[in-house]
Amino acid sequence: MLKLSVIGTGYLGATHAAAMSSLGFEVVGVDVDQKKIELLNQGKVPFYEPGLEDLLLAEVKSGRLKFTTDFAQIKDCDVHFICVGTPQKKDGLAADLTYVDASIASVAPHAKAGSLIVGKSTVPVGTAGRLASMLREVNEKVELAWNPEFLREGFAVEDTLRPNRLVVGVTSDRAEEILKEVYASLLKDGVPWIRADLPTAELVKVAANSFLATKISFINAMAEICEASGGDVTVLAKAIGYDPRIGSRFLQAGIGFGGGCLPKDIRAFMARSEELGAKQSLEFLREIDSINMRARARVIDLVRIDIGQDLKGKKIAVLGAAFKPDSDDVRDSPALDIAVQLSQAGANVSVHDPKAIEPARARFAHLDFSESIEGCIAGADVILHLTEWKIYREINPSAIKSQVKQAIIIDGRNALDRDLWVAAGWKFRALGRA
Repeated sequence: MLKLSVIGTGYLGATHAAAMSSLGFEVVGVDVDQKKIELLNQGKVPFYEPGLEDLLLAEVKSGRLKFTTDFAQIKDCDVHFICVGTPQKKDGLAADLTYVDASIASVAPHAKAGSLIVGKSTVPVGTAGRLASMLREVNEKVELAWNPEFLREGFAVEDTLRPNRLVVGVTSDRAEEILKEVYASLLKDGVPWIRADLPTAELVKVAANSFLATKISFINAMAEICEASGGDVTVLAKAIGYDPRIGSRFLQAGIGFGGGCLPKDIRAFMARSEELGAKQSLEFLREIDSINMRARARVIDLVRIDIGQDLKGKKIAVLGAAFKPDSDDVRDSPALDIAVQLSQAGANVSVHDPKAIEPARARFAHLDFSESIEGCIAGADVILHLTEWKIYREINPSAIKSQVKQAIIIDGRNALDRDLWVAAGWKFRALGRA
């Protein structure tokens, strides 16, 4: 059986390593972070992802999965998966490929003849071709392929072991056959297999994310129109969602998208299109980005409408810190962006989240974080529901009314039962609903 290495042990890498091990492969995970490696070798995941820690612990105990900082440990591996981050550059929209380049440079000297390096990181189109040229100069007996990931945080294990498609960018039949061997059990279950060239494989991921971002911002644009005209965006979304050409997924108006993928991916795509001389092709993504940021600002507008323009000394309770439920990822979190802006305006902001308090505190130590919903909302002038965790949908509005200063709630995710809150005597606001 093939032996695999996984370079980078963040959300993508740790999940991929554990999942591949569960398919029976011997897997070596490599990362430069010694503390992270120590945790992983104990079967502990340094972030929250449902189901991952149980899977990883089982695979570490099986002996098939181990983690190291030593790249020399990959010398016997047949396939090397590159799973490192590609964050947005601090001085522009483009993706920072430092970690990808460093991974290739670190793997190449240790990769045995005939082995395959497989990129999974989201990169600008043309990156794989450049890396392949770089690889040939160092180790011409190793081939490069690209196999983009389509993981959703909160569903990473499921999306790895039961993906809705497998896309591989290859330059030879041999590379494709190796990847078919890696994913044999998934193919046996009927997962669609798509062979592409390297540029197309790179484009698939950013095109998919751009489409999803467009759909989210479209419904948020409709929310703006609904507010201006007296319509209800939730009913509008339900109605158009029944059209099979449109579908109901990603049609929930709210404070928009965040996290470590969609925002930076569409910006990097715009930057790359300009480099390619095709800037006009993706100009619409600038408005998608703008609509997304306006949704956050609209929540702050509603706060001021309800409790006054001067927010100094006002207590604002924020329910949610992660950018989405079932995750502790706070990268570009709309909820925290709103919380920070309110704090900068002089409000006393208290934030609660069932899983993301520590990551949020590490980034925004000046905010007040509460370990309980009760502590967060105590004496609040307004409650903001900004991450749609199940625990928030289950709140009894009648039971907490006496704990707040003013019974006002703004549902930034259109996920709460408005009738229930209104019946309990609350003033209920939501984006796109009159």
